[in-house]
Amino acid sequence: MTATEVRRSTRNGTAALLGAAANGAFGFVLTTVILRTFTPAESGALFSVIALVTIVGAMCCAGADTALMWALPKQPDSGGRLLPVALLPTVALSVAVGLGGVAWSGPIARALLDGESSTALVRLAFVGVPVVVVSTVLLAAVRAIRPVGAYVLVQFVFVPVTRPLAVIGAVAAGGSVLLGFAGWLLPLAVAAVLALVLVAQPLSRPARGDWRRLWSFALPRAASAAIDASSMWVGVLLTGALATQAEAGLFAAAGRYALAGLLVMQGLRVAVAPQLSRLLGAGSRAEAARAYRRATLGIVLLSWPAYLLLAVYAPAFLAVFGAPLRGAATPLAVLALAMLVNVGVGLVQTVLLMSGNSRAHLAATAGGLVLNVVAAVLLIPGHGALGAAVAWSLGIVGENVLAAVLARRALGEPLFSALLWRAAAAAATATGLASLLGVLVAGRGPAGLAIALGVLLAGSLGSLAERRVRAALVQVRDNVLTGRSS
Repeated sequence: MTATEVRRSTRNGTAALLGAAANGAFGFVLTTVILRTFTPAESGALFSVIALVTIVGAMCCAGADTALMWALPKQPDSGGRLLPVALLPTVALSVAVGLGGVAWSGPIARALLDGESSTALVRLAFVGVPVVVVSTVLLAAVRAIRPVGAYVLVQFVFVPVTRPLAVIGAVAAGGSVLLGFAGWLLPLAVAAVLALVLVAQPLSRPARGDWRRLWSFALPRAASAAIDASSMWVGVLLTGALATQAEAGLFAAAGRYALAGLLVMQGLRVAVAPQLSRLLGAGSRAEAARAYRRATLGIVLLSWPAYLLLAVYAPAFLAVFGAPLRGAATPLAVLALAMLVNVGVGLVQTVLLMSGNSRAHLAATAGGLVLNVVAAVLLIPGHGALGAAVAWSLGIVGENVLAAVLARRALGEPLFSALLWRAAAAAATATGLASLLGVLVAGRGPAGLAIALGVLLAGSLGSLAERRVRAALVQVRDNVLTGRSS
C-alpha cells in the first residue's frame, strides 16, 4: 500500500468513525426528545409509524442502493448511466405503494396503531415513502463515488443533527404526534436534494447489459434489504399490534441503545465496503480477508466493552430517558448480550454483498427474520417488550451465525485470527471485572456505572505504561484505520 493510499484510508476510516459517533449521539438526542415530549402511548405510536415507513421504504428500494454500492466503485464514471437504471423503477414503485397505502390507511392504522390520529399518521408515512426511497438510493451513490466525508456529512451528521431540531420545532408549533413525525421526515427530503447535487453527472444512455447487471444483483437484495431495515422495527410494529403502544415504546428505547452500539461497525462498513468491492472484484480474496479481519478486530475491541456495560448497567443507561422507561432494563440487557454475537462476527454481511453473493445474504437475513417473527408472535402477547427483545435476539444470533458460515465460503479464507480471540477475551475479562466491582459496591445504577468506568479508565491508563501494550495499540490503530497488514 502506497503512502497516498495509507493517508486516504486513514482519513476515510477516521471520518466514518467520527460520523458514526455523531449519528449515534444525535440518535439518542432524538429518542430522548420523543420519549420526554410525548406520553408512552404517543411515543410508541410515533416509533411504530417510523418502523412502518422504514420497512416499506426499504422494500421499495428493491436493493438498488446496495447494487449501486457494488457496481459504482468498479466503474466510478458510470454514474450517469446507472443512476437512472436504479432510480426510475424504485421511484415508480414507491409512488405506487405510497398511493395504495394512503388509500388503505384506515385499515392499516386499525391493525397497527391506536388513537384518533393514527390514520393521519399512517397516511403521512406512505406519503413519505418516495422521500425515503430517493434519499436512500442517492445517498448510496454518494457513498460509492464520492469521498467518504461527503456521505458522512449528509447521512451521519446532517440528518441526525437536524431531526431532533425539526421534531422540537414541530412540537413547539402544535405538539401533535403527526407534526413530530413530519419533523422526522423533513431532513430526509433535504438530504435527497444534497445527495442529488453531490452525484450529479451528465446523463447518458445505459449500456447494453446495465439493466440486467444491476437488477440481477439488486432483486435478490431487495428482500434482504427490507429484512435488514426490519431488524428492530418489525419488533416495534408487532409489539404495538400484539401488546400495547406503551410496550412498543419500551422496546424501541431498548433497541435505540442496542443499535447505537453498532456505531463502530457502521463507521467501518462505510470505509471498508468499497475496498472489499474492489478487492473481491479483482479476485484478491486473501487481501479482502485481511481487510475483513482488521475491521473485525477494531469492531470487537471498541464494541464489546460497550455492550457488556449495557447489559450490566441497563437501568443506569435508561435513566436518561426518564422513570417510565425502567421497564426496558431487562429487554436492553437481553439485546446487549445478543449484540456481542453481531459485532463479534464483524462485517460478514458486507463480505457477502460485496462479493456479489446477494442470494447468500438473503438466505441469512431471511433465516434471522423467520426466527424473529415466529418467536415474537409466541412471546410478545404474554411478555410485551421483553418477548420482543428475546425474539429479536434469536434472530440476531441465527442470522449472524449463518452469515459467518456463508462468508467463510465466499472468501475461501479464515474469518477469525488468534489475535481476535485474544483481544475479545481481554476486552470481556477487563470489562467483566470492572462491572462486577461496580455492582458490588454501588449496584446497577449510575453510581455503579461510574465506578466501573473509573476502574476501566484507570486500568487502561495504567496499561499504557507497558511498552508492549503501546506497541500493540499502535499496530491495531494502523491495521484498522490504514489497512496495513501486520
